[in-house]
Amino acid sequence: MAQLGFDDSNIRWERFGDVEHLWLSVLDVDAKNRIVQVLFKFAANQQIVLHRHKTTNKTFVIQGEHRLYHPDGKLKEIRPAGRYTVSPPSNDPHREGGGDQDVVVMFTIYGENDALYELLDDQMNIVASVSIDDFAKLLD
Repeated sequence: MAQLGFDDSNIRWERFGDVEHLWLSVLDVDAKNRIVQVLFKFAANQQIVLHRHKTTNKTFVIQGEHRLYHPDGKLKEIRPAGRYTVSPPSNDPHREGGGDQDVVVMFTIYGENDALYELLDDQMNIVASVSIDDFAKLLD
């Protein structure tokens, strides 16, 4: 079967604050049902800020390899293009990034809690929380 490429040139990518190696495009924020749909692009061979998911995330890898790392930076898991994953809330922090090319992943985030994500420093201190409102502001 022929390999198909994913052309993301028509997607309006934005930075998420000062988080390095990460771009996003918010597709939809359903405030009533507390569901966010967003495309994340993680830079090739890089790791984003340490964080934890405080709510259920369903992901689909569109392009590249979605790599997950332990807090110390060691590789934890590789999710290839086409992989669909359901991840429950977790207090285990991790980093994410792309493989040898930028990875594009669609996330469906369920807002069971006020904080969807907690961003952490290297000492595991919470430096910021991300909410549905934060994604809604980017959609506007």
